[in-house]
Amino acid sequence: MKTKKTGSEANTDLGPIVSSSHLADGGSPALSEVEFGMILAQHAFGRWMVRCMAAAGVSELSPLDVLVLHTVNHRGRPKKLADICLVLSIEDTHTVTYSIRKLEKLDLVKSGKLGKEKIIAVTSLGEKACLRYADIRETLLVDAVRSTGLSEERMSEIAGFLRALSGHYDQAARAASSL
Repeated sequence: MKTKKTGSEANTDLGPIVSSSHLADGGSPALSEVEFGMILAQHAFGRWMVRCMAAAGVSELSPLDVLVLHTVNHRGRPKKLADICLVLSIEDTHTVTYSIRKLEKLDLVKSGKLGKEKIIAVTSLGEKACLRYADIRETLLVDAVRSTGLSEERMSEIAGFLRALSGHYDQAARAASSL
């Protein structure tokens, strides 16, 4: 007769928490756990960006639109389309072009020329939206994340790990494209 396990004993029988058990059966179940965590984080972060920007007064934006707006606003300097795509690691420039047009219609960014290059700059309305977003982020998110006990140094290490991991996925994607 089996006895019912409680607490952490019961969790060991479940295996790793993943979205695709067939992938966790391979050589690195932990990588499948990380992937599931990234899936959840990606969707939660997208919802957060959209809702935070809506709370900041701009409710018509998608997660990509919010990312493009913040990137254009970064350091207060105009950006080229190629640079925006590079920073955000986006291959499909047409998706960023669509976001820029949408942001222009809302008067959050404006396009111009620098020589032969098209550049995109944040408008005062766009800058104000980004600053309101930052204030809301401080109020609703920063203290909550601090309460997890992760130090700034540990969060920076995790960020570095995620950037390095993205490079491995990029390399694997290139290799898969050649198959």
